[in-house]
Amino acid sequence: MADVNRGNRPLSPHLTIYRPQYTSVTSILTRITGIALILASILIVWWFLAASYGPEYFAVANGVITSWFGDLVMFGSLWAIWYHFLAGLRHLYWDSGRGFELDEAKKLAYGVVIGSVILTVLTVLVI
Repeated sequence: MADVNRGNRPLSPHLTIYRPQYTSVTSILTRITGIALILASILIVWWFLAASYGPEYFAVANGVITSWFGDLVMFGSLWAIWYHFLAGLRHLYWDSGRGFELDEAKKLAYGVVIGSVILTVLTVLVI
């Protein structure tokens, strides 16, 4: 049977009426941190290659890595590692068939974000 109301309602949630959920935002952030970690890995590999090419080229790469921008990238990468790790643990927990209730999923999302920040700060303080 044809849907007579088809023209009066949107076919899918639109950005103006859709409210992002904690789990969807953290899922998107997991993908973004994964891509950011690849880019940070390329920067670190460039640093290692520069060390093998010679002192002049290494000085350039080391200058970039140890600059304020390089420190910011490395700090962000450290947070991304912890975030990605904790999000992976959350997914393993979900794979066991648990944690899908809305309240528990929301707590897990907060736990991943807050836990990654705490672990990042602790790692910076220890190192």
